[in-house]
Amino acid sequence: MKNKNILWLYLFLFASMADFALIIKGLDEARIYSKPLIVTSLIIYFYLITKPISWTLLSKAMMGALIFSLIGDVLLLWENLFIYGLGAFLLAQVCYIIAFKISQRNPNRIFNVNFIRTFFFNLPIYIAAAFVYFLIHNNLGPLKIPVVIYIIIIVSMVTTARERFKRVNPDSFWQVFVGACFFFVSDGMIAINKFYFEFPEAGIMIMGTYVIAQLLIVMGIRSYILRPE
Repeated sequence: MKNKNILWLYLFLFASMADFALIIKGLDEARIYSKPLIVTSLIIYFYLITKPISWTLLSKAMMGALIFSLIGDVLLLWENLFIYGLGAFLLAQVCYIIAFKISQRNPNRIFNVNFIRTFFFNLPIYIAAAFVYFLIHNNLGPLKIPVVIYIIIIVSMVTTARERFKRVNPDSFWQVFVGACFFFVSDGMIAINKFYFEFPEAGIMIMGTYVIAQLLIVMGIRSYILRPE
């Protein structure tokens, strides 16, 4: 059964390579077939490997994150649907925050948190987010409030992933944290390309970091499920 499940990861790899090829060739219309297949294969893979815990909040949060990501992927294929794609990914980030909170030891240990130390640990993330906003804020127009809200949510997603340090096994922490960072980088490049200046390599760089992000997060949560301590 495990060997059968891994076939979906091969499909994920094939769909990713196909989507990269279409981006390089400039065949954006054909991406309606390749782009949705990337996250769809991860959804099926995650569903199959988490069947024994399919009714837990963790599995539901992860499935929600992946499904909203799939919806966002499709919506972002059309420029005029950008705001709706942004909304779908915002919901995906909220689901990831819930999943990251659940998949750690003592997630509600508020009184033992050193807020000053936590702030400095998260400071590089805050600075990176502030820098992106500084670059794009003059060109946001009516999208300023939705974009600011999205920036706050994705920063929260990355900091929640960092919060899992020493609260899960190292494999799960690093896969999820690096995946969250790649997600942040991917979204940052989308923002810069759309609202600051367009660069020719944007498409392949955005999708490259995004694909790595989704795979690492799924595999990181898988590591937690298999070995929670």
